[in-house]
Amino acid sequence: MKFVLEVDMGDTAFDGSADKELGRILRYWGGNLHHYDLKPGDGSPIYDSAYNEVGAWTITTSDS
Repeated sequence: MKFVLEVDMGDTAFDGSADKELGRILRYWGGNLHHYDLKPGDGSPIYDSAYNEVGAWTITTSDS
């Protein structure tokens, strides 16, 4: 299985606080992991603190 996490920090990089925003995104995402089976086909959009979609995570087969 292959896990892919992609976050687009955008042109503004969250107004200079990219480290704090990315940390918040990862904490929120990690806290919700138990809702997923983590099998190929699973995935979900990722949102920033302003609820803008900034990326996604997916589970694929290793050869994808």
